[in-house]
Amino acid sequence: MRENPFFTKHYPTPHETAPFQDIRFEDFEPAVLEGIRQDDAFIQSVIDNPEPPTFENTIAITAPDDLLERVTKVLFNLLSSETYDELDALAQKLSPILTEHANNLMFNRPYFERIRTVYRQYHPANPKETPAPRTLTPEEQTLLDKSYEGFIRAGIDLDKEKQQRLREINTELSQLTLTFSQNDLKDSNSYELHVTDERQLSGLPDSAREAAALAATERGKEGWVFTLQAPSYGPFMTYADDRELRRQLYMAKNTVCIKPNEYNNTEVVRQIVNLRRERAQLLGYKNHADYVLCHRMAENADNVYHLFDQLLEAYMPAARKEVEEIQALARRQEGDDFELQPWDFSYYGHKLKMERYNIDAEMLRPYFELSRVKEGVFGLATRLYGITFRENPDIPVYHPDVQAFDVLDKDGSFLAVLYTDFHPRKSKQSGAWMTSYKDQWISKEDGNSRPHVSLVMNFTKPTTTKPALLTLGEVETFLHEFGHALHGIFANTRFSALSGTNVYWDFVELPSQLMENFAVEPDFLNTFARHYQTGEPIPAELIQRIVDSRNFNVAYACIRQISFGLLDMAYYTLEKPLEEDLQTFERKAWKRAQLFPEIPGTCMTVQFGHIMSGGYSAGYYSYKWAEVLDADAFSVFKQNGIFDTKTAQRFRDEVLSKGGTEHPMVLYKRFRGQEPTIEALLKRNGIKQ
Repeated sequence: MRENPFFTKHYPTPHETAPFQDIRFEDFEPAVLEGIRQDDAFIQSVIDNPEPPTFENTIAITAPDDLLERVTKVLFNLLSSETYDELDALAQKLSPILTEHANNLMFNRPYFERIRTVYRQYHPANPKETPAPRTLTPEEQTLLDKSYEGFIRAGIDLDKEKQQRLREINTELSQLTLTFSQNDLKDSNSYELHVTDERQLSGLPDSAREAAALAATERGKEGWVFTLQAPSYGPFMTYADDRELRRQLYMAKNTVCIKPNEYNNTEVVRQIVNLRRERAQLLGYKNHADYVLCHRMAENADNVYHLFDQLLEAYMPAARKEVEEIQALARRQEGDDFELQPWDFSYYGHKLKMERYNIDAEMLRPYFELSRVKEGVFGLATRLYGITFRENPDIPVYHPDVQAFDVLDKDGSFLAVLYTDFHPRKSKQSGAWMTSYKDQWISKEDGNSRPHVSLVMNFTKPTTTKPALLTLGEVETFLHEFGHALHGIFANTRFSALSGTNVYWDFVELPSQLMENFAVEPDFLNTFARHYQTGEPIPAELIQRIVDSRNFNVAYACIRQISFGLLDMAYYTLEKPLEEDLQTFERKAWKRAQLFPEIPGTCMTVQFGHIMSGGYSAGYYSYKWAEVLDADAFSVFKQNGIFDTKTAQRFRDEVLSKGGTEHPMVLYKRFRGQEPTIEALLKRNGIKQ
């Protein structure tokens, strides 16, 4: 009789990686239910321990086999990267069950009382009368505080009626956020721009034409098909001469989930926002932002708005000038009556960039063949940290596109597993992200149990005539997600709950955005950027043009990010129910950061996965905050040399390996020697000389 592979604690695979080749759809549900049963039994064993509660027997203790963690990591990662209708339906079925299990844990009074007893040992009312049993390490103290505060923030001290309402809210939110992301994927996939007249492809480079021809062939159609996936949408909006088709594609992209169909997310958003506000207020906070930000570096909404105000003041004049210059070029070419619209910005912006710097993404593609870029990015990690990557074909993968690597430390010891999944497909969410199938921890039984990290992206696919050739923007995306991966790979903490990217949400982007800086460094580009046909290195003068053009439209990009942050904060600082029309609310929320007139019928909110179904609610500002951090941190690399191994080692030791074991500002100051300022970012962007 076949055994459910999840029921084998030690998978018979290299490094005990997930046995994708053996996992079937019917394995998930029984494994989740058994994992819940085991979880409950373990918690009960902690409660039933006759010994007095201590840090060791109450906080530090972990289940001998966390089956639920293993199966849900596979399930929810596949929902993002390789899903299908049955899996979507199963997730909807299991979501309330998992939420109920989480609620049962967080409202388990006997379990919490043991935690509270330990917490009071280290936070006594009178330290002189009640000395702590022993001194905790900073990591142990962080875990204790996080464990205790997690229960408080979940509502353990509320009365039964309010706890019941919290249970209902958590269950509803788990289903609503799942519905939101599924609607977004399905509505995005439902659209295609099918072109049969080659004249309508005027302006498009060969790479975009070939990709569209391949997309048409895959759908059994003649001609060319363009989709809303980034490798298709971006080049079309940048290069296509046909303004009406640009408008059509723009409108399709910006009306996802707002049209009157089964994928409309309007009411889903309203419920998500209102339920998060209600939950925060039940717990004693003014709004959801207050609930979130008290456990962030930003601390409160006032500090977030202060950051936005600083950036708006510094960047808005330059952003307006950038738009005016593109408008002027468009009128030079099209006539004085031409009114620049959002579907024109990338197109004429590209023309202005060519006029000024004679550079565009297509010129660079031949030098950014994916396998070479991968060598370059991996090689950068080797040069900085001494680690190496060795493909391991024996590690099972969930799709033929996926590769798996052993990551080895500088002494040759095993450090991590890294999966890479580079290309778009219908079964995969758009965007790019780092995730893990197993976190890192240290225990007597397992020693230093190393992580299994995954990079998932949506890069330009190879065609019948060319390999995958990336844009510079895609190279930056690779470096960004790879920075997250290094955070996971270098994790070296005792507790998995604090390892890798388990840090404050407005600190998690520092390692990723730091790596993006290398994308325009000549010394880095020279290590891998070679023409895919001739093998010739990227010309020095082309690199210089990259450097010269790096701040083209940088102010516009900054203001665009701030507009997203303002929208996020507007929803989550609400203290009363959201009743207003979403499109009206959206226009008001980001009005002071808008550089174009609103286009009727469009709406970003209903597809803004970061703040609705992702983890960025009241946290989207963290991208800009992390830019402040990464510019400040990279200035140290620039000062000491971008490949300086001592600087890299210090960043590894003080930031990457420490995870969330201490407050992020403590970790940052240990690396940097001081708190960050906005100055380095302003100088890097050319806003301040």
